[in-house]
Amino acid sequence: MENLKGNRLTGKNVVVTGAGSRETGYGIGQAISILFASQGAKVLVVDSDKDRGDRTVSKILNNGDIASLCLADVSKSSECEKVIKNVITKYGSLDVLINNVGVGSSGSVVDIDENEYERVMDANLKSMVYMSKFAIPSMIKNGGGSILNMSSFVAIRSGGFGPAIPYALSKAGVIALTQQMCHDHGADGIRVNCIAPGHVYTSMVADRVDNKLRDLRRKAAPLQTEGTAWDVAWAALFLSSDEARWISGVTLPVDAGLLTASPISMLDKLTN
Repeated sequence: MENLKGNRLTGKNVVVTGAGSRETGYGIGQAISILFASQGAKVLVVDSDKDRGDRTVSKILNNGDIASLCLADVSKSSECEKVIKNVITKYGSLDVLINNVGVGSSGSVVDIDENEYERVMDANLKSMVYMSKFAIPSMIKNGGGSILNMSSFVAIRSGGFGPAIPYALSKAGVIALTQQMCHDHGADGIRVNCIAPGHVYTSMVADRVDNKLRDLRRKAAPLQTEGTAWDVAWAALFLSSDEARWISGVTLPVDAGLLTASPISMLDKLTN
């Protein structure tokens, strides 16, 4: 967390969904919120869990930066609308939307559960559609803005903890959504980009990854180093800042080079 302070987002009002975090470690949404606030943004922290959301807001306020909490279940359209009204009321406008909220899942197509499928698609994809639906008109009034959607490497390449059809489909849909919104709203001055994290070690996966699997995840990518929520947050900062004013419609892997490698190419690393 060293050297977070800067002015790359001074004057920007930001919404980050899924910005809460568990008690141990950092989640991606939490790291983004803390970093963005430290770079001069006013951040609306959005989460459905008050304790997790308060944890992020407290860290930001303790750093002397600006943030507030909005409790919302963004898998529901009405709650998405509430979030946008909240940020306009508190900060006056909206410049950056980070569609980060997401849930995991498991199961192949032969054992998928319908309720689980709908839950994952609602949280991971529907939430981004409706957050964007209500955010874009506000951004247009403000002269434009930036939307960043969080996907995953499994949207491009299969492989994770095992079969996870709902998760993979939802994250693939995020990439398609990003490209379509980029096309539809570029003339409105709205940039839309996407990040596809690799095997990032965050508070979300910490209780499912033992030391052996954690080491294998690290070895699977060419850089042979472990990613954290902060690696994703710094990439998000660039894409959301005016430094990336001419970048839209991209999906940026933040994965230590994972998507360039095959299991055979990394075999000597994985077995040593």
